[in-house]
Amino acid sequence: MVHYFEITCKLGKIVRTTKEYWTFIINAKHPSMKGRKKNVMNTLKDPDEIRKSKRDPKVYLYYREIKKKYICVVCKHLNGEGYIITTYLTSRIMEGESIWKK
Repeated sequence: MVHYFEITCKLGKIVRTTKEYWTFIINAKHPSMKGRKKNVMNTLKDPDEIRKSKRDPKVYLYYREIKKKYICVVCKHLNGEGYIITTYLTSRIMEGESIWKK
């Protein structure tokens, strides 16, 4: 499996995604994220807030404000690694336990 990018996130986990999955996110799931790879990487590296999912304790939501909206990067962490489930633009931060805040 070839990784499109991998980055060490704020929580010290290595987060990865493949080119195929990134293409699926930006074409099928959230086309508004086209051209925002650097924003996603910056959100993982330097978020404004990190929350733990209410539904899955291994899922974390990374938020970073950009032009009065937030980029949300949803990742699943397994041991020392993780992968992106999805990423999208939102106007609000979801509920869930706050893990880290700037």
